[in-house]
Amino acid sequence: MKAKILVCFSLFAASAFGGSNLRIYPNLAACIHEPSFFSCENTAPIKNTCCSPTPGGLVLQTQFWNTYTGLERQGQRLPKGSWGIHGLWPDNCDSSFEQYCDPARQYDPAPSPSSFPNGTVIPAYKGPGVDTFIKKFSQGQLLDYMSKYWINLGAPSEGLWAHEFSKHATCTSTFDVACYGGNYEKHAEVIDYFEAVIRAFQLFPTYKFLAAGGVLPSNKTTYKLDDLEAIIKSQTGAVPFFGCANNGTVLNEVWYFNHVHGSEQFGSYKTIDSTTLSTCTRTGGIRYLERTPGSEQDASN
Repeated sequence: MKAKILVCFSLFAASAFGGSNLRIYPNLAACIHEPSFFSCENTAPIKNTCCSPTPGGLVLQTQFWNTYTGLERQGQRLPKGSWGIHGLWPDNCDSSFEQYCDPARQYDPAPSPSSFPNGTVIPAYKGPGVDTFIKKFSQGQLLDYMSKYWINLGAPSEGLWAHEFSKHATCTSTFDVACYGGNYEKHAEVIDYFEAVIRAFQLFPTYKFLAAGGVLPSNKTTYKLDDLEAIIKSQTGAVPFFGCANNGTVLNEVWYFNHVHGSEQFGSYKTIDSTTLSTCTRTGGIRYLERTPGSEQDASN
């Protein structure tokens, strides 16, 4: 796998979206004296796991292309001119992965999978939605952005947000509660994860990448996987994973693979080629369908 693009994030003294006096960022002071490396590229064991994601150092920024939500009447619509956020996943460096790593921080109302391979059931969360955590920290701008770009299919979006945190962030060492020090406020790492997801999502504007390469949603035109991959590689330096439904003929997912220098929250992302084979047809035409009328909203305002 070849290292490609570097993008740096700034360490904010408070939330990037503003609005709270509560501490919602980790204590990275100890990282100043730690060795410097990209995740999955270190030759020595990581001593301070708050400084680099481990064992999930292969970080995937994942996106959906859905054509409807099923909750349009409730105002849940898709962002016009943009793909939707799926999540930020900490795969291990060998491409295996862990999930639901901390039962004490399980906020998913419908865990998927519902049990571990050994048969242990993952209890469904029955408490207040994660949107209430965001409100507690007075992160109105964050909640507004998530409500426009991080959209669930067939269920309220808050459930997807909870699922992504519980299944993935609890397996990312840089979001461990211990990383937030003595001034930790409960659920601070949840807010931090949501902001990290958005930062990573904004690195990869898939809709604009494809549109600039002449690929737009169409119910008539079909595209070739080689062309889709070439367009993205021309901008990021690496080939992402494209996922397709309907026997590999309908585009609906993209995953960007990265190594991270520093914490998942604030570090530099370096794209690498996908370690997962595409589920899209390599030889036939791929449909990149238009959104259903009435299923989009202008998310730019």
